Amino acid sequence: MASSKAVPFRLRAVATSTQKIFEKLPLEILDTILSYLDASALFSMSHTNKLFYQLASNNVLWKKLYSADICNNKNQKAKLMNVQLLSNKTRDHVAGYWKELYVKTVAHREMKKWKRLLGPINSHTGLPSQTEQVLRNLRVTWELTVTDMSGRESTLELSWSHFSETSLTLCWCGGDCLLNYEEIFSLQLHGIRRIAFSCPDLKKPSKRSLVANLDMQPLTKCAQVIGQDQFVLLKLLQPGIIIGLWRDGSSVAFIMFTLHFYKLVERSTRGSHDCSYVEPIIQPPFDDIDPEYGLHGYKLHIVLHDTVCKLMSESFSQLFCHRAHISDGWIQLTAISRTNSSQHIQLSGKPMLPWRCEALEGTVENCCIMSLTLLDEFGNQFSCVTTPISMELEKAAVSYDYDGEHYLIQHEDSNIQVKMQLVKMTAKKHFVVSLIVYVSVLFVNKHFSRDY
Repeated sequence: MASSKAVPFRLRAVATSTQKIFEKLPLEILDTILSYLDASALFSMSHTNKLFYQLASNNVLWKKLYSADICNNKNQKAKLMNVQLLSNKTRDHVAGYWKELYVKTVAHREMKKWKRLLGPINSHTGLPSQTEQVLRNLRVTWELTVTDMSGRESTLELSWSHFSETSLTLCWCGGDCLLNYEEIFSLQLHGIRRIAFSCPDLKKPSKRSLVANLDMQPLTKCAQVIGQDQFVLLKLLQPGIIIGLWRDGSSVAFIMFTLHFYKLVERSTRGSHDCSYVEPIIQPPFDDIDPEYGLHGYKLHIVLHDTVCKLMSESFSQLFCHRAHISDGWIQLTAISRTNSSQHIQLSGKPMLPWRCEALEGTVENCCIMSLTLLDEFGNQFSCVTTPISMELEKAAVSYDYDGEHYLIQHEDSNIQVKMQLVKMTAKKHFVVSLIVYVSVLFVNKHFSRDY
């Protein structure tokens, strides 16, 4: 045992000794040695210590790499000439200029390459069909920054993620790194994109993009409990974000974000200065041409899933609303009618939300994740939302078609409402017997007056 423990110590000692030898060499020799490295190795060297950070940011070295690796066609060579015209001498640029230019150019070229895959649009969802593949190919991950009341920040690496058909679920289980629920001041979600260099094992540059910035003070006051099991209590802070609290106290077990695929690649790779977390909504004008219909030709795609599998995925086309059904400022779009049993749909499994955290795992029943996408009559994005939801037992519900417990699922924000009724026939048989989406007239009219 003693000899095995001594091996890492000897390796560290050798590394330290080698580093001291390099530091004693003249700068000209060090520059010559670094000139033989490629971009991946040179970037990794810049993270060794302060000396090598300065040496490995040398404009001469990176300009040489930029000329060899990037300027391999006429357009890029012309760009290089334009940059050189701004300053005839490389040293006129600030230190690290060519290093930054190299990294930005590689990142832009890679983004352009993979964004071509976003082109094919799924006819049911109106979303790019390769969103998951593009995010994986761009090596995008996500970090969560937790700030306490004193302003101290802790950045957590992603614990696990789950891609569904139209959404992404992210979870952070911080153990001792997570604060008590009442001590959290803010949450920041960043997309982290690793830039592709030639050597996969060496350290890579990365780009952080702000996806969400949450002020926890107002959210903690109105958080809604959506479920619990023997270990954790789930609190919905706002649509798309839940916090799991240990039931024996107020400490946080995990934090979970659910993100809709709509422009997720752009939001996770190009940055955002928006300080709120709101699912994007693009509204078409209100249709005042047809005297009978308020809205018509709309399409709804809805997915119910948990953190493991899919429970339901359905598309509903040609949705419309008679003007008589516009009441209290809401336009009603009925996808599944309670009175039409031919439209009722059986779920493929039991609604529940599995979770895992460090050495523990569990399942919160009567909870799942809903991802909803509403398209207008031209197939464009009208509204979208992804959020954990809970099933509430309806004690007064009566049905002559189904003998079982009736549940209600509701989601509401300022722009859209979703009401879904389910019947639990047995422990494993659940039927969706009603699905109605309500769209705010005020919000639609506001965009109508803005666009026209």
